[in-house]
Amino acid sequence: MSELAMRAEKLDAADDLRGKRDAFVLDTASDHAADAAGVYLDGNSLGALPAVVPGRVEDVVRRQWGELRIRSWEESGWWSAPERIGDRIAPLVGAAPGQVVVGDSTSVNVFKALVGAVRMAGEGRDEILVDATTFPTDGYIAQSAARMTGCTLRPVAPAQVPGALGDRTAAVLLNHVDYRTGRLHDLPALTAAVHGAGAYAVWDLCHSAGALPVGLDEHGVDLAVGCTYKYLNGGPGSPAYLYVRRELQDRFDSPLPGWNSHAEPFGMRSGYEPAPGALRGRVGTPDILSMLALEAALEVWDGVPVEAVRAKSLALTDFFLECVAAYVPEGRVECLTPVPHAERGSQIALRCDGAGDVMKRLIERGVVGDFRAPDVLRFGFTPLYVGFADVERAARVLAQTLG
Repeated sequence: MSELAMRAEKLDAADDLRGKRDAFVLDTASDHAADAAGVYLDGNSLGALPAVVPGRVEDVVRRQWGELRIRSWEESGWWSAPERIGDRIAPLVGAAPGQVVVGDSTSVNVFKALVGAVRMAGEGRDEILVDATTFPTDGYIAQSAARMTGCTLRPVAPAQVPGALGDRTAAVLLNHVDYRTGRLHDLPALTAAVHGAGAYAVWDLCHSAGALPVGLDEHGVDLAVGCTYKYLNGGPGSPAYLYVRRELQDRFDSPLPGWNSHAEPFGMRSGYEPAPGALRGRVGTPDILSMLALEAALEVWDGVPVEAVRAKSLALTDFFLECVAAYVPEGRVECLTPVPHAERGSQIALRCDGAGDVMKRLIERGVVGDFRAPDVLRFGFTPLYVGFADVERAARVLAQTLG
């Protein structure tokens, strides 16, 4: 056993979060070759299945839907699920209750948040800044929101945002963590800069929520969105969420007013009157099956401080980089993820020749990450179920795969 493998065993033995691994459905040593037994490093794309979810979904389908049927909207709490589950997510993103509502996709919520921000900014502010390195869909949505609101759209690198702000800036859409490189952007400083220019800050938390402290309330973020199928382990296509800061809720004018966000949803009036609070972020009938699967999945967070998750995340990624440096021949990979902790999310991106083929071979050997064209290997580290032995094994198999 190598020195790094022995260190991994000791680190796992001292890990306060190691017991959480049993709360997930993961591969065992018998599922793969002995040297790469079930190393799942793609939780930044799709989180692993929490073990409690299948039984909960069966109850929702068989009893709540199959037996109670329409009575479940009240008796099973279906109607209040969007805000109830939002309140479960709130502590994970640093928000007090009553500011997060669950529903729709991240893309839909980006549209709501960005158009809502421009409408709050008012006349004379006709420019939207968007993260130039953003996930493509955010850029597409921003383009559409700009056309709809009559704004000019300016793509800007996050570090250049303070210098690009002006008295015509209405809103700024930024990613907390870059999906491709894993770079963590400075949410407190950038939010303060946006506010200093009199504009509104909209943050995409898809690659940070559940991996590190966000501090939405603490840093005065105006609006935020995020998915729940990555570090929150809600399942494929699980509903996203929208955060609207409490002080802005009465002014938030959603571009998608639906009957579910009406002050009297069963009044069936022709005129729209928005519900109070975060509820005005709702649109149509909630997607109950996936929403209640998410609610069950969030139980794995009971008693888990986000700060402990962040500490382990940094330790895992530090150890992975150390193992890669020790095992992989010099010059075969280049790390795109910043080394300083303050600039690193919970993934490591390595540039590599033939990355697509390399990832296929890694997956064949049980080390599951993902590939981003043209040459990037991405490895996501979900602290609730990834251990240090996984990290050492992944780096060793990567070295063997690269020859």
